[in-house]
Amino acid sequence: MSKEAAPSPRIRPDAETEEPGHAEFLVGLLREMRGQREWFCEAQERASNERKAERRWRMTFQALVFGFPLLLGVFYFLFFLSSAGFRPGPFGDVIGVVRIEGEIAAGKVASADRVIPSLEKAFENPNVTAIVLSIDSPGGAPVESERINNAIEGLRKRHPKPVVAVINNLGASAAYMIAIHADKIVAGKYSLVGSIGAVMAPWQLDRALTRVDVSQRVYASGRLKAFLNPFTPVTPEVDAKAHSLVDELGGAFVAEVKQRRGNTLKSGVDYGTGEIWDGAQAKEIGLVDTIGTIDEYVQNTWGLKSYDFGPSHEALQLFAKTVGDGVGGAVAEALNPIPSVH
Repeated sequence: MSKEAAPSPRIRPDAETEEPGHAEFLVGLLREMRGQREWFCEAQERASNERKAERRWRMTFQALVFGFPLLLGVFYFLFFLSSAGFRPGPFGDVIGVVRIEGEIAAGKVASADRVIPSLEKAFENPNVTAIVLSIDSPGGAPVESERINNAIEGLRKRHPKPVVAVINNLGASAAYMIAIHADKIVAGKYSLVGSIGAVMAPWQLDRALTRVDVSQRVYASGRLKAFLNPFTPVTPEVDAKAHSLVDELGGAFVAEVKQRRGNTLKSGVDYGTGEIWDGAQAKEIGLVDTIGTIDEYVQNTWGLKSYDFGPSHEALQLFAKTVGDGVGGAVAEALNPIPSVH
């Protein structure tokens, strides 16, 4: 019995081409998915960059809207502190400069209430090796100068430091009274120094009132209680009292100059005439010790930088107050003058 041959398996005509096509489809699908993923990542990155840029612009806008006024406020605050006398430092060894400029009177820049705090800051600062009184003043109230002098003496005992007075353009009357309490007095060649004495200059308006047939009744508890009243006639007793008062104040000033300046004063010179000398003449008669300017003296003596402790003018803050006080003060001083050393 013969065996029949087994039938061969039937092969589909597209069996050879099905696998390669399926692989290409998968590869294409993967490529498309990878492309979509890359596009999605790029889109996300672009969106993130746009959000960051938008956030930066928003922060910049907010900084301009809110930060600029704040910055102006900070600058204004710093300017206010500077005008009020506050300054950072000093850093390192310096020469402390305290200014006595303008009229020495209550309410002024050179008043004791403003000069003494500057002196305290300068004396108490460990970086300050010496004190320079920068003087440019015609004088003023003797009591204000007395307060400043007492403060200098007290601070010098607690914080021993050299004190030098430098007269710039003018150091007269009560300003020179302060200068003689320094260890040394320096003046410029063209400075004006002196005016040692006292003056009282009340108005005399009674004659003008007589012309318009107007008079003022004054009831005083004593004969000389109203002796400075400008609307009442000047009696011989009132005249003698005024002369006695200015002579006493002027004599005390001259005596203090002689006590403080000692042997440096030139014999035969009448220092109580009230006259003013230039810097060279003042040195010749012993009112000053050295001729020079503040910058020159500080550099040649110590070789250090100077640090300004004020007091300085408060430009904007006190402008209106100064004008108002100036008008009111002028009227008050005209009607009720007080003795001053000018």
